[in-house]
Amino acid sequence: MNELAEVEAADLDNVRVVRVSGEIDLSNAHDVLESIGEAVRSGATAIVVDLSGVTFLDSSGISMLFRLHERIGYSRQELRLVVPLASPIRRVLELTRISDVIPLHESLDG
Repeated sequence: MNELAEVEAADLDNVRVVRVSGEIDLSNAHDVLESIGEAVRSGATAIVVDLSGVTFLDSSGISMLFRLHERIGYSRQELRLVVPLASPIRRVLELTRISDVIPLHESLDG
């Protein structure tokens, strides 16, 4: 994958948590999507993508999240995003109204 971002996955109860850190832009959005896709093939009923460590997200990254929602929907899995209020990407996600499609949470706890 592009050096700008890292993707790590772990199971927490019946939820697959995928942590993404770094920057997501045109140069790596496709690779990040593929990495997340590979990480969620666990049969979990819910997928949480933790974007707490993402420092930059452009329109390619936003598009990637919508495509991820589509993919996961085909598997009848639930997708949620974790983006703390203080995150540099929170405002961008709010402006795009992504929460109309994918629930946004401030932390893994809620």
